[in-house]
Formats: sequence, C-alpha cells, structure tokens
Amino acid sequence: MLSCRETTQLISESLERKLALRQRMAVGAHLLMCRFCSRFRKQLFFMEKALSLFVEKEKEGKLPVDREPSLSPEARERIKLSIRQESNSHEQ
Repeated sequence: MLSCRETTQLISESLERKLALRQRMAVGAHLLMCRFCSRFRKQLFFMEKALSLFVEKEKEGKLPVDREPSLSPEARERIKLSIRQESNSHEQ
C-alpha cells in the first residue's frame, strides 16, 4: 500500500507522464481509501485545467490588457508604514 506522500508524488508525475500499470493500480487503490489524496488529485487536475485555459486565452489575446494585480492606496500606505517601522527598529 502506498503512503499519502508516495501517492501525491505519483499523482503529480501523472501530469507529465503516463504511469506504469502497477503504479496506476496502486494509486487507484489508495484513492479509494483516502479522501485527502482524492481531494488533492481533484484540486491538482482542476488547477491544470484552469492554467491550460488561461494559457489558451492568453494566446488568443482574449485576456484583459491590465492583468497586473493592484493594491488599494490604503494597503500601499500600510505596507510603507510597516517597512519604515521595521527599518527604524533595525537602526536602533
């Protein structure tokens, strides 16, 4: 029986290559009994699909031009204040 660590490693590898029959069977058996690894697999495949769609839309030029995340002015000020305070505490 595979451990969760081995199972998640094989699930990740399955995105890049086809697993051997024995590995696929071992992963499948583990997934039948482990809801955490099953959830990991579902999330990993969801992220792969979302990223593929993003790349596809980017290639087609269907993404908004301004994709840079921006901070509110208040958040920028809080960060500046925090940096200044941290800088001042190191100088003393």
